[in-house]
Amino acid sequence: MKIATWNVNSLNVRLSHVIDWVIQNQPDILCLQETKQVNEKFQHDAFSDIGYHSYHNGQKTYNGVAIISKKELNDINFNLPNFEDPQKRIISGVWGDSNRKVYIVCAYVPNGQAVVSEKFIYKMNWLNKFSEWVEDLTKQYDEIVLTGDFNIAPEDNDCHDPDAWIGQNLVSPQEREAFKNILNIGFHDSYREINSDIQEYSWWDYRMAGFRRNLGMRIDHILVSTVILPNVIDSYIDKEPRKLERPSDHTPVMTEFK
Repeated sequence: MKIATWNVNSLNVRLSHVIDWVIQNQPDILCLQETKQVNEKFQHDAFSDIGYHSYHNGQKTYNGVAIISKKELNDINFNLPNFEDPQKRIISGVWGDSNRKVYIVCAYVPNGQAVVSEKFIYKMNWLNKFSEWVEDLTKQYDEIVLTGDFNIAPEDNDCHDPDAWIGQNLVSPQEREAFKNILNIGFHDSYREINSDIQEYSWWDYRMAGFRRNLGMRIDHILVSTVILPNVIDSYIDKEPRKLERPSDHTPVMTEFK
């Protein structure tokens, strides 16, 4: 089983990138963030044409999340149940059948902009409510996979220049503590479980030749519940889509399970 996450930074712009990548890599599940389109405009036909089901929770211009799956999902959810929010940042559902159910979450965590901003306060409130919801999920499901753009680099080796970023958004102590709180509920960073010492990134700024100079951060994650952890056999970052013409500033992260 292969699960991937990818912030595509506008599906309208990068639909061909996504379709080509899916055909080549054949993930069982692909979670997308920043689709930046309303539900009525989502290109379901493009995914059904290549044998996939698709589920979308979007809005015009900003945010938007989707799950692309080889199997149909059940019990699709479109929000944080305990948090009223007009921004479309959550989609989730059940993968599997009566013999095995895996709860899949695709999240687009707020960026936060700057530690002293109102957007940062919103981010921290959102993360607190997300953690509460995830903890409730663990009472219903043993097998849970949390995917998405978390907009948090959990450790210094997830950042190209930790000293230059001290105290800033994406790496602040508050955000890293929020990330640890999610792990402490009973989750594991699948990429770091496989690649304990490797310094790789999933996002590079468009400015200052960020990708060419490898000025990146690892802020896209696939977190797995403890029950699933023994089944993780590989986790990696695919940089190839970031080399395409007009790429997203993020690139896919994938975890494979036996």
